[in-house]
Amino acid sequence: MIQLPAVFIAASILLIPFGAIAENQLKPLMAVPDKIALNERFKTPFDLKKKKETWTQRQATRWAVKDGVLGGQPSSSENQTAKSHHKGLEARLSIPVTPPECIAKFSIRFLEGEETTVVPFIEFGHHIIRVRFDSEKGVSLLADYESIKIAEDKDFIYQPAEWIHMLAELKGEEFIVQIQDGPTLYGKHPIMGYPAPSGGNGFGIAGLRGGQVEIDDLTLWTVKKEPQPGWGARRVQFPAFAPVQLREKPKK
Repeated sequence: MIQLPAVFIAASILLIPFGAIAENQLKPLMAVPDKIALNERFKTPFDLKKKKETWTQRQATRWAVKDGVLGGQPSSSENQTAKSHHKGLEARLSIPVTPPECIAKFSIRFLEGEETTVVPFIEFGHHIIRVRFDSEKGVSLLADYESIKIAEDKDFIYQPAEWIHMLAELKGEEFIVQIQDGPTLYGKHPIMGYPAPSGGNGFGIAGLRGGQVEIDDLTLWTVKKEPQPGWGARRVQFPAFAPVQLREKPKK
C-alpha cells in the first residue's frame, strides 16, 4: 500500500507546473471517433453544481476547477461523521454525458492520501469496467463488479503526483486502454454491452483515500459503427490473458 509523506507532496507540487506537463499523443486503436460529447481544458473556472447534467460529485466529495485543472478532494469531516457508508473518504466523480460507446482521452494524477484495495481507479459505468492502479501489483482491468480480472500489466507502477496520460475505448463488449509511455490493456466481457445498473453513470474517477486527484485535457467522443481498419488483425496481437475470478459477483 502507498501513503505519501506531506514533505514529498509539497516538493512535488513545487516542481511540477499546473496543468498536464506533457501532451497526450495517444490515438485510438479500436474505435473511430465520431462526434465530440465533451471537450474541457479547464482554463476557465466554473461551478460543477450548475452543470449536474455533465458532472456528478459523488458521495458529497468536493470538486473545483482551479489553476487550469479539475481537482477533487474527499467530503467534509462533518459528512463523513454523519454517514454510515459511502462517506466520501476519497474524491469520486462521474460524468453522465459519457456516450455508452465512447473514446475518452485525458490526463490524470493522484496526489496525497492512502491507497486501499479499491482505490485509486477510473471506470466506465459504475462497476462495469474499472482500471485499477496498484503500487505493488501494477495496473489491471476489473469487470462485472470487480469480480473478475480480464487483463493486467504488473510492470506499470503509477508514480505519485505524476501525470498519467491515457486513452480509453469502449465499444460493444470490448474495452482497450492505453497509457502513454506504458502498457496497453485489452479486455472483453459481456457486461460491457449493458448500461450500469446503479451508481454513477459514464466515465468515473476515484482518488486516493484522504487525498486529492486532478484531471486535465479531457475529451469524450461518440464512436462510429465500424471499427478502425485492421482492428481484427490488431486485436489478436494483444497478449493472451486467462481471466481470473476474484470474488463472487454481488447478488442484487
